[in-house]
Amino acid sequence: MSKDDSPTAFAHPRYWPTWLAIGAMRVAAWLPWRSKLWLGRGIGLLAWRFAGRRRHITETNIRLCFPELDERRQRRLVKETFIANGIGILETATGWCRDPEHLRHRVVFKGREHMARVQAQGKGALIIGIHFSTLDLGGALHSLFFPADAVYRPHDNPLFERFMTRARSRIFDRTIDRHDLRGVVRRLKAGHNVWYSPDQDFGRDASVFAPFFGLQAATVKLTAKIARMTGAPVIPLIFHRNPDDRTYTLEYLPPLEDFPSGDEVADAARVNAVIEAAIRRHPEQYLWLHRRFKTRPEGEPKLY
Repeated sequence: MSKDDSPTAFAHPRYWPTWLAIGAMRVAAWLPWRSKLWLGRGIGLLAWRFAGRRRHITETNIRLCFPELDERRQRRLVKETFIANGIGILETATGWCRDPEHLRHRVVFKGREHMARVQAQGKGALIIGIHFSTLDLGGALHSLFFPADAVYRPHDNPLFERFMTRARSRIFDRTIDRHDLRGVVRRLKAGHNVWYSPDQDFGRDASVFAPFFGLQAATVKLTAKIARMTGAPVIPLIFHRNPDDRTYTLEYLPPLEDFPSGDEVADAARVNAVIEAAIRRHPEQYLWLHRRFKTRPEGEPKLY
């Protein structure tokens, strides 16, 4: 821990807004369920109205990925996305600050036989997660059934990073920095499951271009590389809030067969196809606020 990251340094006024946010999340985690939904919708609608930059990114993503929708339905999907992600803040607070056991009765978990089969063979699986608004609550709910490590991106704010890491350490066996490839490989070879989300734009050097919703998207090569280095089966995991707004579904799909193939673009396209199909089930719950198409092939104009 550096001097600036010590508990004493966290008393500095620059961290007071972070302490306030952490306190608000702890309180929100214990709100009644209906209150969480109401507050989450309010946060989402406020962001939809006032977060102009994020709304522009979301509108661009929806327009590019759902050209079959008319303008009215695209606008509605944008608004629903902000609402779902607002509720996702309360879901994250719940996943981080409460024992997930109290939500067991709200979970339907399908496809558990796929992971059970892998575990019976003594292997660790590379779990393909997706950046839905329910991401962190999904991790907490998953921990009720199967243990896993999680690959994550450290937060730039050291106080929030400490809070986030401690919270996720209660959910996952171990949290692994996304740059620690050796750590991921070591854990998989030791028979541990690793939760890994390859659906964001990490730039040209780490990626190949592969189709995603009909567009060329910078897609990380690491999924196939990890599978090749470890021999770990790659199992997609789908999770979403159900239409009743009271229950959640987690679902393992069968492990990807003949993966990796040795063709980086084909492997990236295959992972993208699985993720796209999952998103289309509940498109409003995906993190469309992220600049998924930020990196473009040479010669193509920027999209945002």
